[in-house]
Amino acid sequence: MVLPASMRLRGHRCFDHLHRRGKRYHGTLMVLRKASSNPKLLRRDATGVSMHAQHQSCRIAVVISGKVHKRAVVRNRLRRLLHDHLRARFEARSEHSDCWLLISLRPGADAEEANLLEECDRLLEEAGLQP
Repeated sequence: MVLPASMRLRGHRCFDHLHRRGKRYHGTLMVLRKASSNPKLLRRDATGVSMHAQHQSCRIAVVISGKVHKRAVVRNRLRRLLHDHLRARFEARSEHSDCWLLISLRPGADAEEANLLEECDRLLEEAGLQP
């Protein structure tokens, strides 16, 4: 199961915000960027209501470039793995609703799943997002 649409972060304005204002946390397999949320940058639904107003939770984006692995099947599997892991961490918690996260895997980061999730948790803890 992947992140609900209400937790996914999309749109170039949101990514620009994360790159400009986000604080970086570096690991050997990935980089985590954390920035305060800016609901004005989110897409609006058909009724014109900001999608942020519909669901108050941490918004997350996972980026995996072609340099991580040639095959899209492998990249999508890694993306789903991270989305599931992050959904389990943030879906029921509203105390981090004021932040956005961007996780970018480094080239060659198609390591074992356990190592990837362990580093993800370590970076979340470093960023102050773990209980």
